[in-house]
Amino acid sequence: MDIDFVLPWVDGGDPAWQAERARYAPDGGDGRAVRYREWGTLQYWFRGVEAFAPWVRRIHFITWGHLPPWLNTEHPRLHIVRHEDYIPAEYLPTFSSHPIELNIHRIKGLSDHFVYFNDDIFLTAPVREEDFFRNGLPCDTCRFGVAHPHNTDDPFAHILLNNTGVLNHCLNHRKYTRLNWRKWFSLRNGIKSVVRSVSLSYWPFFTGFVSPHLAVAYEKRAFEELWMAEPEALDATCRRRFRTMADVSQLAARSWRLARGHFTPAKPLGVTFFLKSEYGARPAAQAIAAQRWRMVCVNDDDTGFDFETERQRLIDAFERILPNKCSFER
Repeated sequence: MDIDFVLPWVDGGDPAWQAERARYAPDGGDGRAVRYREWGTLQYWFRGVEAFAPWVRRIHFITWGHLPPWLNTEHPRLHIVRHEDYIPAEYLPTFSSHPIELNIHRIKGLSDHFVYFNDDIFLTAPVREEDFFRNGLPCDTCRFGVAHPHNTDDPFAHILLNNTGVLNHCLNHRKYTRLNWRKWFSLRNGIKSVVRSVSLSYWPFFTGFVSPHLAVAYEKRAFEELWMAEPEALDATCRRRFRTMADVSQLAARSWRLARGHFTPAKPLGVTFFLKSEYGARPAAQAIAAQRWRMVCVNDDDTGFDFETERQRLIDAFERILPNKCSFER
């Protein structure tokens, strides 16, 4: 089976990108500095792939147009994908991750089976093809959840609610419970996931699925089916140049395949660390250096710590396990 990796990247410090963004954002948009600040860890993503997932067929690196100066763009397994290469023209330019993600099935040459990463999700120990796909289906943990905004301007929770709304608009919960209960309530999801899912399964509609904040294995058909089932919502999302609380996200495609049973139950491969002011990147750096997990997400959503200190802490941890340049670097 051919498996590709897909990685979108934005250089928030690029003056040309900043100028174009400013032309379309007179009233702002979600432009928090924390969303674009550069940690200087991207090369460790590529080193991790080469060291721990050498079986990957191809990496599709999505970019607005800018490229890291150290990237070996001539690498035979690297496909540089610009937004205009695959996103329909009517959605461009875009400064939202959602059109970038919701159209990835349109990337020319993309394998039917692929794993979607963000640039804060790293491989830190060896992984196998079977960790992502078994019996031709994506491996995933099914855990029912309830999206609950913590305040009126919590965009992520509202978007999760929208994703769940797509499910309930298109799919009958009771029908798919009868079809997929063996997968939804499999102990391979973990006992805590099963208890939670069973307790929420009595509702007559989907309450949502918990997102693990890790790389997601997909078949292209999940996106194709979602576009056929809910074209208006996806089109409206893609036409918004900046992220809004009215959007749906690529996690709607994940929820779609979980609801339809197009997955193989499995426990998560890794863990997510949310960087907070009281401890910064210390727990994440310790886990990376010790290789406690095969995959680590370092979620940067706080500005209450010394950025340069914590950035260097992460780099030092990656240098312990991935000190050598890889073939994706010049």
